[in-house]
Amino acid sequence: MTRRLASMAYEALLIAALLVVATFPFVGFTGGNITATSRYFLQFYLLAICATYFTWFWTHGGQTLPMKTWRIRLISSNGAVPSLKQSLVRYVAALFGISAAGIGLIWALHDSDRQFLHDRIAGTRLVESSTQAQE
Repeated sequence: MTRRLASMAYEALLIAALLVVATFPFVGFTGGNITATSRYFLQFYLLAICATYFTWFWTHGGQTLPMKTWRIRLISSNGAVPSLKQSLVRYVAALFGISAAGIGLIWALHDSDRQFLHDRIAGTRLVESSTQAQE
């Protein structure tokens, strides 16, 4: 559990940097004038950037850079690399689970396999990448 939390902290730093860079074209396009409508568009745009980042890495090897660093791999319940559909379901479920007071993460404390709620919903699981044993 500690490695997964450390990986999430590292991931947060990378995502923050990615979102800052992704915001530059938006600010240039709007001239820095953020209206209520453009703010919603920006939020949707940034969520789409995050979705693209995570789903691409999860479907192409099952690991983001922090997951590689902490030797964690995301696999499908059958042991294969997650499908695009599983990755998108996991991403959306993680957004809701984390937004709802972290219930999606707290779930792992009570789960028999120590898996997150979004992994249960998506049919995926986190494993140790070096041996494919359960994380």
